[in-house]
Amino acid sequence: MHPGAIAAVSPDKPAVIMAGSGRVVTFRELDEESNRLAHLFRAAGLRPGDHIAFMLENHPLFLVVAWAAHRSGLYYTAISSRLKTDELAYIVDNCEARIFISSAKLADVATSIAEATPRVERRLMLDGVAPGFDSYEEAVAAHPATPIEDECQGADMLYSSGTTGRPKGVKPALSKAPLDESGPLLQLIQFLFAPSADSVYLSPAPLYHAAPLRYCMSFQRVGATIVVMERFDPEQALALIDRYGVTHSQWVPTMFIKMLKLPQETRAKYDLSSLACAIHAAAPCPVPVKEQMIDWWGPIIHEYYAGTEGNGFLYVGSEDWLKHKGTVGRPLLGVVHVCDEDGDELAPREHGTVYFSDGPRFVYHGDADKTKASQDPQGRGWTTLGDIGYVDEEGFLYLTDRRSYMIISGGVNVYPQEAENVLSVHPKVADVAVFGVPDEEMGEQVKAVVQPLSMDEAGPGLEAELIEYCLSQLAPYKCPKSVDFREELPRHPTGKLYKRLLRDEYWPAKS
Repeated sequence: MHPGAIAAVSPDKPAVIMAGSGRVVTFRELDEESNRLAHLFRAAGLRPGDHIAFMLENHPLFLVVAWAAHRSGLYYTAISSRLKTDELAYIVDNCEARIFISSAKLADVATSIAEATPRVERRLMLDGVAPGFDSYEEAVAAHPATPIEDECQGADMLYSSGTTGRPKGVKPALSKAPLDESGPLLQLIQFLFAPSADSVYLSPAPLYHAAPLRYCMSFQRVGATIVVMERFDPEQALALIDRYGVTHSQWVPTMFIKMLKLPQETRAKYDLSSLACAIHAAAPCPVPVKEQMIDWWGPIIHEYYAGTEGNGFLYVGSEDWLKHKGTVGRPLLGVVHVCDEDGDELAPREHGTVYFSDGPRFVYHGDADKTKASQDPQGRGWTTLGDIGYVDEEGFLYLTDRRSYMIISGGVNVYPQEAENVLSVHPKVADVAVFGVPDEEMGEQVKAVVQPLSMDEAGPGLEAELIEYCLSQLAPYKCPKSVDFREELPRHPTGKLYKRLLRDEYWPAKS
């Protein structure tokens, strides 16, 4: 149930295959390399409960670094490779990392945070060196490939993507359990998706995000091979399923949309019959998109709703979803409560803030105010990820939007996700964001910013067409009054939209 155990039985089996370069990391290499790095951590004085951070692209040794920290009983923070100096420095300093690891590809930003991160005692760089960094390869080569004596389980401490403000570090309790002991996530994955040593798991998203990191490590625990895409490309994803006989995969809805917009002859080129389980999460999926995916891939689409915080887990398979279209599932971990602003629980189909009870507790590292803000106002210990939704009479949850994105126009609550879901499937739309902008009479009005498939079509004609398309499917107050066009929207590689950045452009700065 960990790389060492798999390596002892199948040392030459691929643990990681990089989709672009074709580079293979075997289970023997994963085990030995992570052992060497674990020895380096101990030699540097790090003990269970201490902290490291790393910022890497989807690198062949990304999971080696994660496993080294995990088997050393450390907290480890994987950081987005797209961050700028101030954002990176904030996270590295806030998480109290004693060792920081990066790569030559990211050297410019990695070296720029030295003065702002004085608690970092050692800096290592893969594939080269830079000022202030030692060679990773030379440093680990000096250590043995055998396990450290006090091996125990660590935990990731990941940061929210910052779509609604400063990233928040989610710090779980540290179990320090033996390395071969399975945790709740692996048990859920085994129960729902039945991975085995014969599985091949395709990971098309950045590994620093919670779901790709945790699922890749969980699948490696059972001996599965991970195929890692350096960056998502819709046709390459289909080709990889065909080439490697991928059995399991995990996606976000924007990836579904891009694959569905491939020409039919392109989609038909690839044999997808090996794919037994396609999992999606991270953002609500428009109903027409999911209907088309089930039509295309069959009833193998699985959805879950959870967060980095780990305070709850909802799940729905294709069969139940088709009976409850739009749901994100029913809870398998935690109990769902939908509450009004005072914290009073609402009846089925009434919209409110979604809270979890009876699930794992969490804190936002070093930020008691944000931790308190995530808890219900009546002090029952219920926690929220900030989403608005409702439950039906059978207990299925439907998400309406993020609480921070709700538009109040003329005293009426408008949930922009509804218009986004409609516009996202329009044949001329590549990406879309809907949010509120100032309106003297109504307080806010609904605005759409669209990335068209072709900027040549951007203009008043397409604006009118999109507004009319939305009006044909939604009540007028839910539809955008105007549409602006951009060549690209600020979207996180995991699929989350940095709507705050767009919205701020339309609101006057607060004095």
